[in-house]
Amino acid sequence: MVFSSMLFVLLFFTANIITQALVSDIRKKNIVMLSFSLVFYAWAGLRGLVLMPVLTFICWLSALLISRRERREDKKPILIGCVVLVLAFLGYFKYTGFLARNLGLEDPGIVLPIGISFYTFQLLSYVIDVYRGDAEVQKKYWLLLLYAGLFHQCIAGPIVRYRDVNEDILHRKVKMTELSRGITRFAIGLAKKALLADGCLRLVDGLIGDRAGLAERPVLGLWLVAIAFTLRIYLDFSAYSDMAIGMGLMCGFHYKENFNYPYVADSVTDFWRRWHISLSTFFRDYVYIPLGGNRCSKNRHIFNLLVVWFLTGMWHGASWNYIFWGLYYFVFLVIEKYLVDIRRISKPLRHVLTLLIVVFGWVIFQFEDSGELWTVLKGMFGLNGNAFHATGAWLLFKNNIFFLAFCILAVTPVGKYLGSILKNLGRRSMGWLRVYNVLDTALPVLLLLLSIMALAGQSYNAFLYSQF
Repeated sequence: MVFSSMLFVLLFFTANIITQALVSDIRKKNIVMLSFSLVFYAWAGLRGLVLMPVLTFICWLSALLISRRERREDKKPILIGCVVLVLAFLGYFKYTGFLARNLGLEDPGIVLPIGISFYTFQLLSYVIDVYRGDAEVQKKYWLLLLYAGLFHQCIAGPIVRYRDVNEDILHRKVKMTELSRGITRFAIGLAKKALLADGCLRLVDGLIGDRAGLAERPVLGLWLVAIAFTLRIYLDFSAYSDMAIGMGLMCGFHYKENFNYPYVADSVTDFWRRWHISLSTFFRDYVYIPLGGNRCSKNRHIFNLLVVWFLTGMWHGASWNYIFWGLYYFVFLVIEKYLVDIRRISKPLRHVLTLLIVVFGWVIFQFEDSGELWTVLKGMFGLNGNAFHATGAWLLFKNNIFFLAFCILAVTPVGKYLGSILKNLGRRSMGWLRVYNVLDTALPVLLLLLSIMALAGQSYNAFLYSQF
């Protein structure tokens, strides 16, 4: 079951909202939310439904034992044991097949449980925060299971820290203003997914077709693939976060923002402050800073960056292209920090260079097969001996030029700025205020209707990041 499905929108989440509204006692609300979350997981298979409670129990017990120890040296072995055990589970399910293939062994065919990369990181952050004294220990196992399994965000983020939702779990109340904001945010996310991200996916599929013929694709076609995928991955992933944040608000949970218009960044460093913020923050707080961060020698700092970006690549998937993708960003971050003073480059040029780096990064991310990746990279520079464009690619470009232009606008803050302008006009004129209120009410309804119409004609539309 995915957020962008008729079953989820019209039945599952609607039933969840109604049931939550009918229950006033917080304990009963939490039981309802946990029940819905477990059903959500069971839909994807019983393996994930068993694994998440097991990992939650390990982290719950470890945090409980840590909280009962006075001395730091008594707490540390428990923390290390917990981290090693949880990462061993993650490693087994996510990387056993990868290691087997690279060692020439038979792939055991282990199925990756849905959301494991996200909820393991959440649970680890909880135990580490309890160890550091940054979070209160949760003595009730089932409430920690609720935290780990909240269906709003456990499949593809944002990665939520326990200390940020502890108060919501124990004392949440739904305000009408937040309910309205949540509906709007959910509608925007659903429209991003159903109308834009899936449209970009169809464009990519139309341009690539049979991957066996990648070497014959024209230069324009491969650049369109790269641009369409660049748009798709942001629209798809940020749509999930929008929907998660919106559903959270509708249920009384407050999740932090996960994206801040990353494609307006003017440096690689700036891009990673804006992209998948919860993951970047996790690696910063639990890997980079404990290693020494940037408060160390130059060589040590570079080593710290190498570790973080190698792990970032590994986290995204058990394939060499994800490792290369992480190391690719490591190289550019080192260049920015130590080899080139980017402040001497004009801001527009910095922005263009950053976008080019990001686009090529997504090409590396997209193609797991190294042969296909090399073919595409060569083809983008015309080194496959093909023409700049062919009839099919050119027609697809012309037929989708307005769609691509709208997608480009959608990944920028233009819509946010227009909304601010309307609000400011509303403060000066009651007439404009009424117009804005009508638009503010009609927009989510219109987006929901258009999205449902689009979803009705789709058979499969899973979120890209759900595979990680």
